[in-house]
Amino acid sequence: MQTKKGKGAAFLRRHAQLLIPLIPLVILIVFNLILNPAFLEIRINEAGSLSGYPISIFNNATELVIIVLGMTLVTAVSGGQDISVGALAAIGGAAFYRVLKMGNMESAGTVLLAVLAALGITMLFGAFNGTLVSVFRIQPMIATLILFSCGRSIAYWIAVDPNATFESKLVSNLAVNLPGIPIPTPILICAVVGLLFFLMMKFTNLGLYAQAVGINQSASNLNGINATRMKLLAFVILGACCAVAGFIRTSRLQLISYEKQLLDIEMDAILAVAIGGNSLGGGKFSLVSSVLGAYTFQTLTTTLDVLKIKSTDIRAYKAMVIILLVVLASAPVKKLISRLWARLRSREARGAAPGAGAGTPEKGVQ
Repeated sequence: MQTKKGKGAAFLRRHAQLLIPLIPLVILIVFNLILNPAFLEIRINEAGSLSGYPISIFNNATELVIIVLGMTLVTAVSGGQDISVGALAAIGGAAFYRVLKMGNMESAGTVLLAVLAALGITMLFGAFNGTLVSVFRIQPMIATLILFSCGRSIAYWIAVDPNATFESKLVSNLAVNLPGIPIPTPILICAVVGLLFFLMMKFTNLGLYAQAVGINQSASNLNGINATRMKLLAFVILGACCAVAGFIRTSRLQLISYEKQLLDIEMDAILAVAIGGNSLGGGKFSLVSSVLGAYTFQTLTTTLDVLKIKSTDIRAYKAMVIILLVVLASAPVKKLISRLWARLRSREARGAAPGAGAGTPEKGVQ
């Protein structure tokens, strides 16, 4: 029968990857609680919606979390990263705006059609990226550099009107709160996307096949897994995630800003995947760890805001913390920690062995 200590060690081994983003997240929360004991307080404001730092973190991290889910899948299956996600989100936002302007902005049908248009066009561009990677075997970062460079120009062509603004109460509700629901709508949308990913991983072989292709593409092909199709599917799914993120950001701002919309989110997404302890070279992955990495990233941003760090300095401070986290999550450091842990366990085992502490019989004692 396994002891409680043994069960605890087995649990830690199984979920060790979760500790990589969880430990810095807890440290950041404790630090903020020292600065402000009410940091975790959640209250209902005059508008009837939930507010407080935790709600702000969940709300502001919505677009990043959604993109990180797709980025993790692409990283696992292709062994590379898509650096065009910010541009794809801008394209999705532009398509949403263009269809919205063509109909009644207060109509649920028009809004739904606009969302579907955004999904369609970003999934099409995702398929373009996926084709370059899976069929032509171009390294993912190089393949997606094309849309990274020209994607925001395409968004401009789609929407036509530069820096266009619009007003819609329905769209505003989708960006803030639905009537009678205190939880910000972006958080609910993020939860729905997360649930869809959970169901995909639970009831399909998507996660298993993605991991197999990322570890060894040749062996996967021999076992009947179509590696080309898996890579293509992963990029299409990421395209859909970009559409949702673009829709949320456009709804928040009610503004199409091609050059600044979700600017640099691709770097934040890649770092969140890395902070989550996932290998950037593909293979085994954890969506939960990536999401925790995204929330760690957003908590760090919130902490720097609380400390009133200048906006021009925030990225430098974030970079220093991220370097530390990524180094701690690196293979050599993990190997060193494993070695130290094994040595510690070995000493404990020797100390607990029967008769380990008994002294030898004194001379002359029979």
